Amino acid sequence: MTNTNHKVVFRLSALGDVVLTTGVIEYWAKKYNCTFTVITKSSSSPVLENNPHIKNVISLDKKDLGDLAWVKKTGEIAARYEGCELIDLHSTLRSRILAARWKGKVSRYNKFSLERRMFKLSRSPKLNNKLSELRVTQRYASALEEVIPATYELIPRIYLTDEERKIAQTLITEHDLGKDFITLHPYATHPDKAWPEENWITLIKKLDVADIKWTIIGRDNNVFEPQSTGCNFTSQLQLRETCALLEKSALLITGDSGPMHLSAAVGTPVIAMFGPTSKAWGFYPAGPRDVVLESDMDCRPCSLHGKSNCKKDRECLRRITPEYVFEKILDLMR
Repeated sequence: MTNTNHKVVFRLSALGDVVLTTGVIEYWAKKYNCTFTVITKSSSSPVLENNPHIKNVISLDKKDLGDLAWVKKTGEIAARYEGCELIDLHSTLRSRILAARWKGKVSRYNKFSLERRMFKLSRSPKLNNKLSELRVTQRYASALEEVIPATYELIPRIYLTDEERKIAQTLITEHDLGKDFITLHPYATHPDKAWPEENWITLIKKLDVADIKWTIIGRDNNVFEPQSTGCNFTSQLQLRETCALLEKSALLITGDSGPMHLSAAVGTPVIAMFGPTSKAWGFYPAGPRDVVLESDMDCRPCSLHGKSNCKKDRECLRRITPEYVFEKILDLMR
């Protein structure tokens, strides 16, 4: 395939990071009148379905990513897309192996890796401001743009089908959720990123007293059971069904998570609680009504992805009280 109007984007993971590519892809599609192939992991590829700017998705499984398997796979991909531009939005060893075999132009985004490491060590307010003001979508855009677009020009978007919306509406009707229900995501890939369970329980009690309907989403082996009358969809929904339910929600309450970006990509406001991670890393929702809650502590941020072993029992997250989160919910629902 030799086509200057077709570009190949590489971003393997994580789910939220792949979602964030969609706003940049849409911006480029309109600006340069081009279409895209996206290379990503199979677990993330559903969020790219039905996107009018993405003509093909190369979904990779674990078997494709082993050392020898990946060398072979990169040769196949490079030959298939000879002459197309490769846009590396991951900048990892795997993407650089692909770039080394690429038969065409290669563009790569600025990860600000040095600045992030320096900020993690120094907690410099100047670096914090610099990094926080340049969201990851804008950093992605730096792969092709000298003048970085505004955040509102790069809002991610998931394109749902009518059938997916019907499924969500059926769930809402069957469970009598009404029009103004909110969605809760109490889970985290890394335990130190999770808001404490007792805080969720207290928040849910407040929602019940205020007669605010709620539902729980997410996947986890340990199902959170708050002993209340709300609707718990833990590990029951497919990824795009979750997106359709989020689109119908009044808002999402979550930690720093993949669903945070799913919600933003379907236009639903988010209240996100950040603990070991930080807005400075750039992975935060930036819609007009999105809210990021953080505690001012000298030890924050302690991790890029939340893999830290906290010695303070997640005090940064415990300081974000259920009462405060409830106030923010009421503010957004007025």
